Amino acid sequence: CQNKEDNAKGVYFAGEIVNPTDSQVVLFKGEKAIDSIKLDENNRFEFSLDSVQEGLHHFYHHPELQYVYLENGDSLQARLNTVDFDESLVFSGKGEEINNLLLEIFLDTELEEDLVYSFYNLEPAVFSLKIDSLKNDKLNLLDNSMNEFKFSYKAYEIVKAGIVYNSNISKEAYPFYHRRRSGENDMHKLPEFFYQYRQDIDYNNKELTYLRPYYNFMKFHLGNLAYTSCKNNCGSNLKVASKKLHFNKHQLRLIDSLISEKGLRDNLFRNVAIDYLLKHDSEENTRMFIADFHKLSKNNKHNTEINNLYEGIISMQPSKALPALTLTNYDGDEIVLSEVSSGQKVVFYFWSSAELGHFKNVIKQVAKLKEKHPNYQYVGISLRTDEKRWRGLIDTYDLDKNEQLWIKDYDKAASTLLVYDPNKSIIAKDGIIINAFANIYKSF
Repeated sequence: CQNKEDNAKGVYFAGEIVNPTDSQVVLFKGEKAIDSIKLDENNRFEFSLDSVQEGLHHFYHHPELQYVYLENGDSLQARLNTVDFDESLVFSGKGEEINNLLLEIFLDTELEEDLVYSFYNLEPAVFSLKIDSLKNDKLNLLDNSMNEFKFSYKAYEIVKAGIVYNSNISKEAYPFYHRRRSGENDMHKLPEFFYQYRQDIDYNNKELTYLRPYYNFMKFHLGNLAYTSCKNNCGSNLKVASKKLHFNKHQLRLIDSLISEKGLRDNLFRNVAIDYLLKHDSEENTRMFIADFHKLSKNNKHNTEINNLYEGIISMQPSKALPALTLTNYDGDEIVLSEVSSGQKVVFYFWSSAELGHFKNVIKQVAKLKEKHPNYQYVGISLRTDEKRWRGLIDTYDLDKNEQLWIKDYDKAASTLLVYDPNKSIIAKDGIIINAFANIYKSF
């Protein structure tokens, strides 16, 4: 009897991946990797766990991830083709009903994106009716499935939350998208009932912390609250770039006052910090922001990441020396970044063989810039590209071998040079930074 009871608590999750893009699958609960498994010779994986913390998980096969809802006693199979990862994914076995429903609602929501965007031109009352109709269709599907398959209460509540919070995202976004679509100068006045759902917001539901609609709703909602509060009480023109610090400090204070659940709180603080820091405000403002961030977000689990990004941004300010990053030229010789711009103005731009469309566009743009601004040297730095493939692309597209560099360690390059935007460029002269946050399309 004891063995049967133990088996009933175990969880079996296995599957087959057609056209795999990696050698392994990793199973997560929140941000914690529970287990990882190598694909076998038939591209199959198999997790066998004594028990799980019941609820929403996700599995990761680089570069894709998807939800899987697991309860003790589940015996679940998944099959997918990476060519159409989400669309081809099918679950079977014990636990299939809730997982296939989660997937169906996820795909339906994706298909509705263009339709929802078309609604933003409507008046608020009509928009609200349209969005509520889409939400109610999914809630009816959930209730019918619940009646048929008898999901657990916890599973039902997670699917319901995904539907409701995703619908509410559209309403939080409405005033901003409507202004953009309509061309109105000010935010459209909203009827009193428009945000009625806000009275039911659960700001501290640990079970929903890693549910994307819930987390994305919190980001939209807090941004909306910060904007409205600032506009009504601070007399600030939020379109002015210098007000970025002011607005983001509002967001930090809102998170501090509304969110107590540690995981969600840390992630939301991180989101505001990353978003603000990558917009490269002045050095003085950046220092003020990071001081507020650490004051309000003590012991944040993302502190190392935030501090590294902050220090990287400070080190890439104008008039500072280029970092001593070592790259490889076409001949295989190592060269330090600062040496490349010795005695001349240089524009560094970035490309990857993983994004060939972007690569082709950026080399066309560089060709135009060479004609328009011939006093600069234009040097491409290739990231996330095999060295042999890098040389092959230089030869195939007849690029100047003296103007192309390669770096092996993508993570180090990205964190040192802050390459988070594919169109980023760095302008330097004599090894000194002029603008480390230029855009290859917009800054010239």
